[in-house]
Amino acid sequence: MSRLTLPAPAKLNLWLHITGRRADGYHELETVFQFLDRADELTFERRDDGQIRLHTAIDHVPHDSNLIVRAARALQAQSGCGLGADIWLDKVLPMGGGIGGGSSDAATTLLALHHLWQLDWSVDRLAALGLTLGADVPVFVRGHAAFAQGVGEQLTPVDPPEPWYVVLVPQVSVSTAEIFSHPELTRDSLPLKMRPVPEGNSRNDCQPVVEQRYPEVRNALNSLGKFTEARMTGTGSCVFGAFPSKAEAGRVLALLSATQAGFVAKGSNVSMLHRKLQSLIKKSSA
Repeated sequence: MSRLTLPAPAKLNLWLHITGRRADGYHELETVFQFLDRADELTFERRDDGQIRLHTAIDHVPHDSNLIVRAARALQAQSGCGLGADIWLDKVLPMGGGIGGGSSDAATTLLALHHLWQLDWSVDRLAALGLTLGADVPVFVRGHAAFAQGVGEQLTPVDPPEPWYVVLVPQVSVSTAEIFSHPELTRDSLPLKMRPVPEGNSRNDCQPVVEQRYPEVRNALNSLGKFTEARMTGTGSCVFGAFPSKAEAGRVLALLSATQAGFVAKGSNVSMLHRKLQSLIKKSSA
């Protein structure tokens, strides 16, 4: 196989607590990640000359700074592999939305090229490389809903309910660095003591700061909050609410569509990326 097309799914932070700040400036977190069945799509074609070429330009992101390119080059360097890749991106997920677009693209790149280049790395090794690219990359590499601690890299698999979600996409890009450096950000939430993780933790410690600075996010929360509990994912800007059926979620989105951009997606505890990879592996071994 020399060509491969794979999804890079979105994620939600079902809740997010900030429990401290480390000496290096990073924040200690507790959160639950769950995937959505909505994704960017990446196509990879193996090159024999070692070059990494992303053929899809992203506004305001130089080619060599794109996480896709950085992930490919990091895997190439760490593995000593002499192969390269041509890469195309069908960008569906919003940038700066808190649903993991860039991190998910990077994880899909690592897993796709690991497959195309026929490397023999463990998932642990791929996740560790992913962490050097971003704190959210390991959960996408591992592909299972997880309770996360540390900066988000200490992952314990969990299986929360898998409802349908309405996800609203305010037309603003929220800077994660700006939110985590804000003086009013809560940084002293008490770590959870119970295992498994108790339900009912719906608070996002970043949300009050984002609402204060971005009225578009506040308006989205208020609009969706008329129908269900509305929460923000990550550092925003996307907000979401759970519904028992696709029909009910679609009805609510239709009512909000005059003033709010958004989409409906199914929660999934196993990412669509890993479902696709498992299917490919089964076919190749049959």
